[in-house]
Amino acid sequence: MDPIDPAALTALHRACLPELMGIRFVEASRDRLVAELTIRDDLRTVGGALHGGAIMAFADTVGATATFINLPPGASTTTLESKTNFFAAGRDGVVRAETTPLHRGRTTMVWQTRVTDAAGRLLALVIQTQMVLAPR
Repeated sequence: MDPIDPAALTALHRACLPELMGIRFVEASRDRLVAELTIRDDLRTVGGALHGGAIMAFADTVGATATFINLPPGASTTTLESKTNFFAAGRDGVVRAETTPLHRGRTTMVWQTRVTDAAGRLLALVIQTQMVLAPR
C-alpha cells in the first residue's frame, strides 16, 4: 500500500467540523493515526478547560478517519458507538489524539484513541465502534 499522507487526510476534512475545530493529522498508517488540536478559547468550557464535547469530536474524527484508510474500495463508515473516559482537563497548548485498532473486521472496526496534552498526560481514553458500510 502507498504511504498515507497526513496532510492529505487533513485536506480531506475541508469545509467540515474537523477543519472548523483545527484538527491536523501529523502521522498516518493503517495501524496508527495521530492528530493534533490547539486549544483555543472557542473550544473551552466557561471554566477554561478544553470542552469534553471537543475532545469527543476530536477522537471521533481520528477513529473514523483511521477506519476510512482501512476500508475496502468503495466502502464507507459511520460511528455506531463511542465511549469516553475523562481523566484530566486540557487547559493550554496542543493536545494529541493517537488511535490504534482493537478490531478490524469485515463489518465493524473498533479503535482506541488516547487524547494527551503536550506533557503526555492522559486527558481522555475513547473506544469507538465504526460500522463498515458496503459500497452502494
